[in-house]
Amino acid sequence: MHMSDALLSPVVGGAFWAVSAGMIGLSARKIPSESDGSKTVLMGVMGSFVFAAQMINFTIPGTGSSGHIGGGLLLAVLLGPWRAFITLASVLVIQALFFADGGLLALGCNIFNMAFIPAFIAWPFIYRPIAGDGSSPVRLATAIITAATLGLLAGAFSVVLQTTLSGISDLPFGTFVLFMLPIHAAIGIVEGVLTWGVLSFIASTEPGLLRTTTETRATKTGFVTASLFLATLAIGGVLSWFASSNPDGLEWSVAKVTGKEALTSPAEATHRVLEGLQEKVAILPDYDFKSGSGDTATHATESPVNAGTSFSGIAGSLMVLLLAGAAGIFLRKRSPMPGKP
Repeated sequence: MHMSDALLSPVVGGAFWAVSAGMIGLSARKIPSESDGSKTVLMGVMGSFVFAAQMINFTIPGTGSSGHIGGGLLLAVLLGPWRAFITLASVLVIQALFFADGGLLALGCNIFNMAFIPAFIAWPFIYRPIAGDGSSPVRLATAIITAATLGLLAGAFSVVLQTTLSGISDLPFGTFVLFMLPIHAAIGIVEGVLTWGVLSFIASTEPGLLRTTTETRATKTGFVTASLFLATLAIGGVLSWFASSNPDGLEWSVAKVTGKEALTSPAEATHRVLEGLQEKVAILPDYDFKSGSGDTATHATESPVNAGTSFSGIAGSLMVLLLAGAAGIFLRKRSPMPGKP
């Protein structure tokens, strides 16, 4: 559900840039005051896992559309909202800058829709009341699937509002909502089931990571960290070959409303400058090598194997690992030692 710049005006895009930047700053201030620094170590690995997982688009049967997990709820459950927000913001920054996935003007909106809503709305107000202390498997599954679905619906509705407020595209509010919400409800259910699967594995190996109490005992994360890192390499390097080629829920909804597969960005200076900047910075646009002409390289259609996709999956995961991991290390060093103010 990465928004493109063609949906946004500079005013709306800039406003959400400010909101998202402010939340990143606030999160950076909040994390050092939290006691369990072992979860900070997970930021890099979990960020790289979510990056790779987002490359796997799954088909929504009978629609011609596809979806992918957002990862916001998964991160919030494991890391808490502040760490989750910075981790997913790192993923979205890497995607926009180096893979042209989501526009630069839209980056603030994408961070708000995909990171703020799951971390600060779905997690505290939907997941935690249903999950309780996380000890009941039935309550945990219900909480994860419900929070993932409602969180994605809230994000989809936010996309419609941001597009309508921008007023630069021919997307009537009512019609756009009627397409966006049902398809993202289906995507949300699948994301919830997948998130539940990952968290069930973690609960069986290190249940302390799912604690909702405020105890200060550090949690051992070695096995979980190694397992998720190996899964990241497998997903980004191999499983990404088999991602659905169908348009995602947002692209599908736009096409249903307008009859066009993609919208053209306005000929405004802001859009032109940011589009040109993204073209220069994006070294692997659409998760593939550039051809000699600057377009995305093509590969043989009879085989799913694509070296560009594999390289993008692994390289992007390592980029996120470094960025989110460096943020985690920096913030951990700022954390007060036990017993000290």
